[in-house]
Order: sequence, then C-alpha cells, then structure tokens
Amino acid sequence: MAQYYSFRKMQTQLATNFVPHYTTLVSKVGGIISPENLCRIQAALKETNLKDVANIIEESLMAAENAPLDVAVIGESGTGKSSFINALRGVSYEEEGFAGVGVVETTMKKTPYQHPKYPNVTFWDLPGTGTPNFHPHEYLEMVEFATYDFFIIISSSRFTLNDALLAQNIKEIGKKFYFVRTKVDNDLYNEEKSKPTSFKQERVLQQIRDNCLANLSHIGVPEPCIFLVSNFDLDDFDFPILEETLLKELPVHKRYTFVLLLPNLSDAAIEMKRAFLKEKIWLDALEIISGKLLEHLPEAMNCIECYCSVNGGLPSALFQFLKVYILHLKFINTVADDAKILLHKTLEILSLRKCQRDGSDCLTE
Repeated sequence: MAQYYSFRKMQTQLATNFVPHYTTLVSKVGGIISPENLCRIQAALKETNLKDVANIIEESLMAAENAPLDVAVIGESGTGKSSFINALRGVSYEEEGFAGVGVVETTMKKTPYQHPKYPNVTFWDLPGTGTPNFHPHEYLEMVEFATYDFFIIISSSRFTLNDALLAQNIKEIGKKFYFVRTKVDNDLYNEEKSKPTSFKQERVLQQIRDNCLANLSHIGVPEPCIFLVSNFDLDDFDFPILEETLLKELPVHKRYTFVLLLPNLSDAAIEMKRAFLKEKIWLDALEIISGKLLEHLPEAMNCIECYCSVNGGLPSALFQFLKVYILHLKFINTVADDAKILLHKTLEILSLRKCQRDGSDCLTE
C-alpha cells in the first residue's frame, strides 16, 4: 500500500509540475505542444492515464515533424524576391535549384522552390502585381491562395497601391501577410557615399521605415508592420525580428519545421533552435518513460520506495534512457555553443574584409 501511495504522489507531482517545467523549456516564440494538448496531458497525468500521455505527445511530435510549410513570396522584378528565397533556402548563386535572379521579370507564373534539406518546406515565387488592370480576387484565385501558410510582399523601394489591395484581400481570407523592404544595404551604401560626413546608419534606416509606413498608410494599409532586410546579410536589420514574428504567428505544429530551416546567422536563431530541440528531446523522453511505466507498471510500483530512497535507483531501462537523454541535451548545448562561436568568428572576418575593401580604419581589440 505504501508503494501505491508513493507512486500516486509521484504522479501528482508530475502532473502539477508538467506545465511549469514545460514553459521553462520552450522558446520565447512558443513551443511544439498546443495549449489544448498541454491541458490534455496534464489531465491524463492526474488520472494516471499514461497511455493517453504517450499518445498525445506522439501525436503532437508527428504533426510537428511532418508538417508541410508553403510560403508565398510576391514582388515585382528587381525587388529581390528571388534572392530572398535563395537566402532562406541556403542556396548559393547558380547552385542546383537556384531561383532565377534578373532585372527582367523571370517569374511569369507561380514557381515552387523546395528547401534542399527540408522537403516539406516549399517557397513559391509568385508573379508580381504591377499590371494596370490588377484585380486582387482574381490574382489570389489564380495563384491558389489556400495553398500557402502566409504571404511575404516584397519591395525594394515604395509599396504600390496593388500591394495594398492585395494585402487587404489576403487579410479578408484569413491569411497572414508581411511587408518586407529589401536592399536596405544598397540604400545605406549609397547614402554613405553621397554624404560621408553626415551619414548615420540608424537615421537612414528610420527614414526608410518612416517612408514605407507613410506610403502604405496613404494607400490604405492601417498600422502596417514593415521589416527592413538585406538578402546578403540576413543577420542584420529586421530579419531576426521577422523570424520571431513568423514563428509566433505560425500554427503550433508548423513552428518546429520552420525553426529548423532558419540559417544560423544570429545568436537569436541559434538559441531558438536550441530551445526547440531541447523541448523535443524532453517530450521524446516523457513519451518513452510513460510507455515504459505503462508496460512495467507493477514493477514500477514495487520500485518506487527504492527510487525515492538514498540507496535506491530507477529501473534499469529507465535509468539507461535517462542517461541517453542527458547525453543528447549535452550534445545539443555543445553544438549550439560551437555554432555561436563560429558565427562570431565569421562575422569578425567579414567585418575586417569590409573595412579593408572600403579603405576605412579597422580597430580590433
């Protein structure tokens, strides 16, 4: 009887601590498990329904690992939409599968570009909207809007009335859209060359942002959210904020797929990947441990007192799994820390080369 009550006490503690511990694991943009499934797991733990615990976790992990992700990118020729797609896919110039780049319109119909490492992820290069007789409803029907998880509307200068009309129609059909202003690195370079003594990067960036906001507000988009990016320096400007925004607003089961494809170009991206992978390993562990306890429940109950005592220990199978779990966490932390060190070294080298190329003084500590 004492063993039974000890087992029930352990289950009650696990049910009580499950959600608080889970929240310490997940990234600031959210996790893999939906709020509804978190409640289901907690309820199943309180009822000692280990089969349901294992099933809910397995269902959530399978949905996360197999979720398709389709991203629509819209923009006129020369705005940098193909370069944007290539950058997100990690594909270099003229590499196999490279999205065509040019100053003339290279996309006359929707063109899919699959991610080379994650086949469930597809970026769709959609035709531009710059025709005199543009009709948003007809355009969305033509490109089969229901296919996409969200839309990215790109411009390298001013957003147009057609862009605003399209955004309004995307909102009406219940889809998310994001305005991305590309080539800000070119603007900064030109401004610095033309005004070398008065140039201030933050001031120029704010001017670009203010112009985009005023432009979109004037053509009918209230409180638009603008992301300033460079397709060649994805770690700079607003790209990390764009990553976080997309992750927060994606359905829960699609976050894991998206975070894996993000390039390791910022500490923030690396930390998000670390959090998602640690969360997944913990959920894998909980699923397997629930299965083991269910499979060997009589043995587990007999072992509770030994487990809780100073001289006791976990049943062999659980102990071995816990050992592997800790090793996996250690491996993830090592890889993430190494990735950040490599990133910083790479950025230092690139910064030094830029200084040398521009002929400016390069001060190093």
